Amino acid sequence: MSDTNYRELSLNGLWKNNPAIVQLLGLCPLLAVTGSVVNAMGMALATVAVLIASSTSVSMIRGFVSDAVRLPAFVMIIAAAVTCIELLMQAFTYELFQILGIFLPLITTNCLILGRADAFACKNKVMPAMYDGMMMGLGFGAILILLGAVRELVGTGALFANMDLLFGEEARHWKVVFFEDYNQFLVAILPPGAFIVTGLIIAMKNVIDDGIKRREALRTAGTPKESRRVRVTGNVS
Repeated sequence: MSDTNYRELSLNGLWKNNPAIVQLLGLCPLLAVTGSVVNAMGMALATVAVLIASSTSVSMIRGFVSDAVRLPAFVMIIAAAVTCIELLMQAFTYELFQILGIFLPLITTNCLILGRADAFACKNKVMPAMYDGMMMGLGFGAILILLGAVRELVGTGALFANMDLLFGEEARHWKVVFFEDYNQFLVAILPPGAFIVTGLIIAMKNVIDDGIKRREALRTAGTPKESRRVRVTGNVS
């Protein structure tokens, strides 16, 4: 655990290897439930919780499970975590649970969660595995919320509508209206809008990455090369 690079894990989860816009994993909930911020935030919190719980559990049992039953064991762990999240949402955010519908139990088959369990958690100790799960979940959740915010704003001219579904009655008045008498742009809320906005987010990341690479190349080119002194010994004819 001492040689674990937590900074690299953070950068991979949040930016360099972001599961949503680099690995393109978990696109089904990413595109389906991001019509509003509250839906996206609910799915993001559920995914983060399942990732942390499953990665931690897989790391804890990694020395006791044979390769023959490894993947079925991982699926059982993930399914148990998803069931717990579903029960909690039914108890405290039932309306949001109904809105998210089938996409909550589908977290069990999310390639992101199973992939992190197989690629990282089963090969590392508990703390690095838990941290990796948290960072990957936060990276995925950030894109969910960003996508939901853009689609809700463009589609309805407002943000944070129906936040009481997640945070209770005190959040009923959190809605912020940016454009009065706004004619709803339904394409943004419908499935085509999810594909369009996701593509724009991926393109924006690529532009930022290209700019960073160009600046690094210019900085490297401007660095003077180290001069070396050559000592010649013996007779030179």
